[in-house]
Amino acid sequence: MSNKNKTYNRKKVVVVFFLCMATFVLLGVRLADLMIFQSAYYTDKAEDLHERERAIKAARGRILDRNGVVLADNKTVCTISVIHSQIEDAEKVISFLAGKLDLSEEFVRKRVEKYSSMERIKSNVPKKLGDEIREADLPGVKVDEDYKRYYPYDALASKVLGFTGGDNQGIIGLEVIYDEYLSGEEGMILTLTDAAGIEIEAASERRKEPVAGNDLVVSLDYNIQSYATQLAKQVMATKEADRVSLIVMNPQNGEIMAMVDVPEFNLNEPYTLTPEYEALRAKEEARKKAKEEAKKEQDENAVKESAEEEKSEEELRQEKLNGMWRNGCINDTYEPGSTFKVITAAAALENGSVTLSDTFSCPGFIVVDDRRIRCHKVGGHGAEDFTKGICNSCNPVFVTLGLRVGAERYYDCLKQFGLLQKTGVDLPGEAGTIMHKKEAIGNVELATMSFGQSFQITPLQLATTVSSLVNGGRRVTPHLALRAVDEKGNQTESFEKEKGRQIVSAETSETLQMLLEKVVSEGGGAKAQVEGYSIGGKTATSQTLPRGSGRYIASFVGFSPADDPEVLALVVIHSPQGTYYGGQIAAPVVRQLFENVLPYLEK
Repeated sequence: MSNKNKTYNRKKVVVVFFLCMATFVLLGVRLADLMIFQSAYYTDKAEDLHERERAIKAARGRILDRNGVVLADNKTVCTISVIHSQIEDAEKVISFLAGKLDLSEEFVRKRVEKYSSMERIKSNVPKKLGDEIREADLPGVKVDEDYKRYYPYDALASKVLGFTGGDNQGIIGLEVIYDEYLSGEEGMILTLTDAAGIEIEAASERRKEPVAGNDLVVSLDYNIQSYATQLAKQVMATKEADRVSLIVMNPQNGEIMAMVDVPEFNLNEPYTLTPEYEALRAKEEARKKAKEEAKKEQDENAVKESAEEEKSEEELRQEKLNGMWRNGCINDTYEPGSTFKVITAAAALENGSVTLSDTFSCPGFIVVDDRRIRCHKVGGHGAEDFTKGICNSCNPVFVTLGLRVGAERYYDCLKQFGLLQKTGVDLPGEAGTIMHKKEAIGNVELATMSFGQSFQITPLQLATTVSSLVNGGRRVTPHLALRAVDEKGNQTESFEKEKGRQIVSAETSETLQMLLEKVVSEGGGAKAQVEGYSIGGKTATSQTLPRGSGRYIASFVGFSPADDPEVLALVVIHSPQGTYYGGQIAAPVVRQLFENVLPYLEK
């Protein structure tokens, strides 16, 4: 071999050698990178392949009244699941779980034989039963502790508190509005498995502990709520009324101490229709049927199929549940009637359209354009000053005031008072005021509005507006939540509301306090008097729409002390049988309430 060829071969060997060395160096660097610098990443990846996750539910925060009484709590329950790859005797597991959990073997079998990481058999299993299943120690059967919402007082404040679903998330009421504070953070159990998915007994499990939700402290007072509910049920029964709403609040800051809308429902069984609600539905259906029959008699060709016949059974059931859950204090509107005269009086006083010495004449009616509007006293009240006019709840007096103020200024006052906006209460589904458009308010519309007809508001809107007019004249925001606190009792969030803007002068507010005190001491609100206390208030009796139905709404709004209100209550009685005047049946409810509440609050 020539020297030239030998030199060429040596160069090839050297090149190959260095290429191999470079390859080994690169492989070494990559191996070092994987084993040292990316070790944690690939370790986590490997663990992920062999780890099974099981969630640990967080305890939902409680709901407490202003004095610390627990209104919504938790019960420990269990969730039973199966892991197919770990089951050794499927038939034994199926038979055992079906018997213990009162389930069909077919139902359990489908889940046991399903190839998945984990299949839930049943949740919300009582802890005692869960412990029995755990003690059986069946391979592949998992028992995890969970929490179920529990309401110690069943139906108390049901439409305010609301309830949670199967996943412990809020559905209605405070439970849904403050869900982010109450929910907490789930924990996790991580267990190692082999390639077949079977847990490695020698391997320890890793746990991420759950974080409990915050407790919610609300302005409700258990004692006041309980007594208000008792009174509402009592008047509903004795007057055979459809519904009764009762609100108790602090007019100085908008804190709601009680909110009742009977019939209510059992929070621990929210999907069970109550007999009271079923009876109300039956009553409503009978009225609807009678109305349709009357319409058919007028027009034989008018054939209207019932909307319910077009709905499935499930849709009808859901409709009934939604109706049962509705909070009439905020979700429904009504014609307030004479309680709204407080607002008309405030508008007239604030605009200088009336003084206490102004005199009026009531012959029993007043003519506006082509409309003859009656006073509730057929023979009329005769000559009366403004103070007597409000004590007598005289329609012609308030029609005169409305016309004096004028449509434009009256509408502006409603806007100024906050009546054309929602109250901002911290509950879902608040309805807004149904009011004439400004340009559509003629003399007749203005006349009827002045004594609380031809428009609709919610009971809470009326209570809030009257509160704002008699508390010195500053608009308040009605609310329930006061603060959120952690499990150690430390405040994490404040929900207190400050008074809003001045909607009437302090002088106007003081005059209203005096006038409304006279309504109770000398006028139609006499049945609301409480010995030893000064009470202000206003009665109302309005017709249920459509007019001519023969059904009425009796109501009364009252507050005490009259010259510096600290408690205000509004009761609204829908479709009472027999006597239906607000001064006769609604005012006594507020009297009974105040007889107990005022000494209790040391007012």
